[in-house]
Amino acid sequence: MFSKLSKNVRQYMLVTFNYWNFTVTDGALRMLVVLYFHDLGYSTLDIASLFLFYEFFGVVTNLVGGWLGARIGLNKTMNLGLALQVVALSMLAVPSAWLTIPWVMFAQAMSGIAKDLNKMSAKSSIKALVPSDQQGALYKWVAMLTGSKNALKGAGFFLGGLLLSLIGFKAAVLLMASILFVVLIGSLIGLESDMGKAKSKPKFKQLFSKSSSINVLSAARMFLFGARDVWFVVALPIYLGSVFGWEHLWVGGFLATWVIAYGFVQGFAPKITGKAQGNVPDGRAAFIWVAVLAIVTGAIAYCVQMGWQPQLVIVVGLMVFGAIFAINSSLHSYLIVSYAKGDGVSLDVGFYYMANAMGRLIGTILSGWVFQVAGFAACLWVSFAFLAITTVISLKLPKSTVAAAA
Repeated sequence: MFSKLSKNVRQYMLVTFNYWNFTVTDGALRMLVVLYFHDLGYSTLDIASLFLFYEFFGVVTNLVGGWLGARIGLNKTMNLGLALQVVALSMLAVPSAWLTIPWVMFAQAMSGIAKDLNKMSAKSSIKALVPSDQQGALYKWVAMLTGSKNALKGAGFFLGGLLLSLIGFKAAVLLMASILFVVLIGSLIGLESDMGKAKSKPKFKQLFSKSSSINVLSAARMFLFGARDVWFVVALPIYLGSVFGWEHLWVGGFLATWVIAYGFVQGFAPKITGKAQGNVPDGRAAFIWVAVLAIVTGAIAYCVQMGWQPQLVIVVGLMVFGAIFAINSSLHSYLIVSYAKGDGVSLDVGFYYMANAMGRLIGTILSGWVFQVAGFAACLWVSFAFLAITTVISLKLPKSTVAAAA
């Protein structure tokens, strides 16, 4: 059955399979580190610092990785990402006395490089596999990949909390490293060697995008993801456990449900944003949806600050936030692949995801610091401010509606 599919579809399925497996381990590792080190007595700022190199090297990797993918091929950058994640997980399977902050930060740096090599390769490969005149199909494939990735990242959050409860930290990371190693072997055998390789070798100075639309979209993306991570990465799981008294399994389960629902909405974003009517989204759609998200976030922040049913507001309000954020993320993911040049697509996609990683880095640091200094409501107000900035930036995105190809 698999052999009867077209070559491009087979490659897309293999890329997606690699991305799915990687994403589950990435989500599980994030939850394992947050909950395990909180149990060891680390402060929220200390826990945030464990992810500092993860996010910082994500910035560097997206910038350099896009150039590298255009030179050597996306198959090699994807496989390198899988291999580095195996190494990162193995580094954490050591006696607890060795798990010092510098050691864990170094392992997280490896994981951050791995994650962004894998993500950049997966997103860029779709541009290489879909014909340039089929924008509707491109939007659909990007939405499917992005949505499924986030649903599985949510499953990873749940898996992380479950494994920590059942088999402990060391056994959990060893299990995930073993599974990912098997995936790597299959990827080395199955992925084509020339996928995404530019016809002419791009120079290092071409790393920075010269396209104004990509620069504006990248700036919007940075603040959009900073707005999410300022409350999501450290503040929310610690708040749920310390203020509401939730167990690890409940914390992991809630975050898993949030991200799975988020991914589900992303997968259906083309239907929500009008592709069914024959149009693909433009900058106007990006502006409208982020403005709605800013309003919702401001309302949640106000209710939490006033102490009005905080548990209900956080559980229900953040589910609403997640659904609207998912549409924003899917719109952005389509727009960057659409704006990117066909030859050496990973250069533009890498630059864009560098901005994404920068937003995550800023959000991660602020998540630990703002929560420790001013509490969870303050994290939400910072999120609102970032979204307001994103809304203003989005006004500058190109506003032309393109007919969707069949």
